[in-house]
Amino acid sequence: MRWRGRQLLAGLTQGLDVEALHRIQDGIGQALVHVNVVGAEAERERSTRLAAGPDTGPLLRTLLRLRHDLVIIGRAATIPLPESLMPRLAAPLARVGKAFADYFRAGGAALQAGRSPPPLGAVTAAADAYAAEIAALRREGLTRSLPGDAAERFFAVGFALEQMHGNFKDLERCIAERAGTATPSKRGEPD
Repeated sequence: MRWRGRQLLAGLTQGLDVEALHRIQDGIGQALVHVNVVGAEAERERSTRLAAGPDTGPLLRTLLRLRHDLVIIGRAATIPLPESLMPRLAAPLARVGKAFADYFRAGGAALQAGRSPPPLGAVTAAADAYAAEIAALRREGLTRSLPGDAAERFFAVGFALEQMHGNFKDLERCIAERAGTATPSKRGEPD
């Protein structure tokens, strides 16, 4: 599944017209349908003992949750975040977009090759840096004067990015399970 979240995150600083948003979201949806078809085939092979390996359900559910996070971001991206916050948010959003895209790409390659998951450090660092900037903006009172719709988009993006970070942790676990490198003590435990 090709990562298009970077385009959606860029929309937060530039805005996305509805047609572009639909194209991106449709592409994500089509990729997820393809992954589900492949996953269903893998499950049939597994259930008939033609192939071995872990259940594809957790991986498919994690990818679906990532898609839902992108839907939230896409809805917020039709109008750029408030111009007053852009000098502070543009760079952290770009770092998040790059880190998430790089992880998604490397994670996909690891899945295809049956390798261990790539390190999650850059994703965590980018998400933490964005959260720190949001906390600083709030401490400085810069979010208090936002109109209701702008505040709603601002906080929805923060929520979606936080959820995505957690879902990338789940994706890391799923990749490790598929590669046979997951340790039982790590499964189900929060990072």
